Amino acid sequence: MLLSQIQNVDGGITVVVRSGSEAYAVKGATSSYALAMEAATSGRPLADVIRDHGFGEAVDLEAAYADGLMLLPIHHDDPAHCHLTGTGLTHLGSASTRNSMHAKQDKEAVMTDSMKMFQMGVETGKPAANEVGAQPEWFYKGNGTMAVAAGKPLHSPSFAEDAGEEPEIAGIYINGPDGAPFRVGFALSNEFSDHITERGNYLWLAHSKLRPAAIGPEMLIGDLPADVQGMSRIYRDGALIWEKPFVSGEDNMSHTLANLEHHHFKYDIFRQQGDLHVHFFGTATLSFADGVKTEDGDVFEIEAADFGMALRNPLVQAPKVTGTTKVKAL
Repeated sequence: MLLSQIQNVDGGITVVVRSGSEAYAVKGATSSYALAMEAATSGRPLADVIRDHGFGEAVDLEAAYADGLMLLPIHHDDPAHCHLTGTGLTHLGSASTRNSMHAKQDKEAVMTDSMKMFQMGVETGKPAANEVGAQPEWFYKGNGTMAVAAGKPLHSPSFAEDAGEEPEIAGIYINGPDGAPFRVGFALSNEFSDHITERGNYLWLAHSKLRPAAIGPEMLIGDLPADVQGMSRIYRDGALIWEKPFVSGEDNMSHTLANLEHHHFKYDIFRQQGDLHVHFFGTATLSFADGVKTEDGDVFEIEAADFGMALRNPLVQAPKVTGTTKVKAL
């Protein structure tokens, strides 16, 4: 089952459920967030809540996408209560790229910090049930103001050194009435980052991640497939300039989802009533690693069969500016 949201002509939202090629409006649903909270509050599976609402008129999702009407598959009405976070070095092919980016000039250095953290995940990132495994690398991307819907531009700031895609699967979560976390589903994402800044010094990773991220267009309700196979592409002036497969799912990861989820939600700050969380699980595929330099107007495309329609977003690069950001005393 796939869930999405589209903009109505009157400014409202239609929540759309799709199974196979047929898509229908969900009756009486004001948002996918409201459906998720209904499930969390009632203790029923989200899929059952959706079925109980019933299906309304048929929806042409491809036409809505073409008309620029796709919204985020889920959102919080107060963006400050939506957290965008993620983990890196979680995929079995991810270490080599990061190691080359963070390699020390000292030839006597046997292993970078990136490789050490990756190795921790390989050794203890998949613990037995109810046991705690290795902590993953963790980062913060921003709040809901940084979440970008399918078809909408990804804005790279004027000070950015790079504007690179990261094709990933994102877990979507809400905190129920008592703050307990619930997994809503999974979505395609472009965890947009600045890899040149990160390469300059791995301690600048935090800076490199403070960028928007694209999510959707549809959200998979149910379990994440153990082996996700997808494609990441970049188009320039309508022509394909780069493409490469990407993989995800636990078969291709050095951590279990349960371990990643534990190390996020163990913090009280992430167990606040009603909050929404989008958590990016990492990737092993970057065009940056192949020497691609993105340009203003390039279009990123990320697709995987289990997640419905492809995620496409154009890049908009802000022009360089001089001077500093001024802070005024009160």
